[in-house]
Parts: sequence; structure tokens; C-alpha cells
Amino acid sequence: MKYRKLGRTGIEISEISLGTWAFGNKVYGGVDEKDGINTIHAGIDMGVNIFDTAPQYGTPEQDGVAEIVLGKALKGKRDKVHVSTKFGRNPTIKNGASQFYKSRIIDSVEESLTRLQTDYIDVLFFHSPFSPEEINDDVWEGIEQVKKQGKVRFIGHSISMFHQTEQMARHWAKESKIDVIQVVLSLMNKESQQLIEDLQEYPIGVFGRECLANGFLSGAITKDTNFAEGTLNARYSRQEIEERVDQVNAFKFLLRDDVKNMPQAALRWVLDQKGISTVLSGAKNISELKGAVSASEAKPFTETELKLAKDVLKKDFEPA
Repeated sequence: MKYRKLGRTGIEISEISLGTWAFGNKVYGGVDEKDGINTIHAGIDMGVNIFDTAPQYGTPEQDGVAEIVLGKALKGKRDKVHVSTKFGRNPTIKNGASQFYKSRIIDSVEESLTRLQTDYIDVLFFHSPFSPEEINDDVWEGIEQVKKQGKVRFIGHSISMFHQTEQMARHWAKESKIDVIQVVLSLMNKESQQLIEDLQEYPIGVFGRECLANGFLSGAITKDTNFAEGTLNARYSRQEIEERVDQVNAFKFLLRDDVKNMPQAALRWVLDQKGISTVLSGAKNISELKGAVSASEAKPFTETELKLAKDVLKKDFEPA
């Protein structure tokens, strides 16, 4: 495993990080708690030292199921790793309302610390605000409080609705309100590239997420794949599935002796982009995580390969 600095935080993190969304609900098919814990332990053994989670990774009945799994897995190992979680969205809130205000961040941090069985969070992300109007001014007072108390080290912005919220990230970075961003970036969606490059002026740490394009770059999805009801990709029409599969096939020229499959190629490509600190893998089991880690071991793509990958992309495909 290779390591990189997380922007101006000074933290050194593994090029491959593990996201835990799949450990909290069935959005990617569901993962047994024991299997999730074993995957986290295997990740540590492979050199993964940054794990990402959220209160939102739960069910309509229970917030933060993935945080609970991660907390159990890191018992006795917390000093070996870094943990990022989020605030502002909870699955138990029936109307899905956001909660980006002072009292909620304070409560959310306490709840996350309890579920994670830890006394501090390395990076706390705003969880995908959809517009500036969702942000209450007093949220910054809450952030200052939890930081002064040592409960949160650094602040990040996990970006969703990119075109509506990109400017928020730019302003917050310039004003030193955030230290890290989390953005969608993959061979099939490059809309965040300019933002990533621009924020290196400060510099801001960058988590690349959805790097396998919600599984389409896994190589396991074909034009005939049927997605189970309730899973993330069930929303796509047959025509959309076929279009995405065709685009994946166009990237197969990236395969070579040390890049043997599309997931490895897709993650290696993200690692080769300017400003990236870590690639967030959504691995559901040890085998998938080994595959993700192998991308860190592969040689970088050449400038010619990177240019061709850019040229064959027909459009930016909608992220999750």
C-alpha cells in the first residue's frame, strides 16, 4: 500500500480507503455484520488506514448501523487508523430533512462517537447538502465547539448535487472552513476534476468516491443484468443500463499485464488524477477489497492512455 498526505491536514492516509455504506443497509445488496468486521480487519492488514462512514448508513429504524459495525471492528485498533464520518442526514428522519445547524451537529457528533466507540473523529463531513439554503449560519459555531473539545479534528464537505454546491466548497476552502472534500470521480463521471485541481491551491484533501460508477465499472454488470428491487441501480431503464455497459466496454483498452480487470483499471485511473488523496472503495468483502488495493500497486497510466480515456467518454453519467 502507498500513502499520501490528506491536503493541509498533514494526515498521511492510504491510497485506498474503505467506505462502509454497504455495511449499513441493503443499498448494495446487504452485508452480514461479521463479514463487514472481517473485511475491515483484513483492510487494516493490507495497509488501509482510513475508513469512511456516516449516520445515514443505516435503516429507517436505526441511524448509523455502519458506524456500529466499524466501531466494533476497530475496538483495540483505533490508534492504527483514521475515521471519517458525516452529519446532517439521518435515515430515521421521515421526511429526509437536512440538519445543518448548531445543535444538531453537536448531538450528531456525540451519537457518532458512541456508535464508533471512540472519543474523536478525524474528519467530519457535511453530508451532501443540496443547496446553500440548507446551511444555517450557526452550524459554524457548532463546528468550532466540537473542534475545541477535541471531538473532531478536521472538517470536510461531501459534495452532492455538484453544480448546485460546487461554489460552496470553493468558498469554504478559501475561508479555511473545510480541509477536505469528498467528490464523485470515475472514468464515467469527471465533472469534479476542475474543482479538485483548483482547490490544490490551499491545498484541500480529496476523497474520490463512486469510482466504480455504482458497480458498472466492476465488470460484473452486463446488458442483461436485472437489479433487485430496492438496490441503488434498480432505478435505471434497460436503455440506460445498455448505454453504461457500452461505455465500460470502451475503456477496456486500459487493461494490461499489471491491470488485469476493469475495477483495478478504474481505481488506478482515479489515483492518477491530480489532487486525489485517496480512492474510496465500497468493497463488500475481503476479495473485493484485495482487488481495490491492487490498484495502488499497479503502475500509473501513461499520458497517452489518460488522454484516450478522456476522449472515449461520451458524457458524464449521473452518479448515485
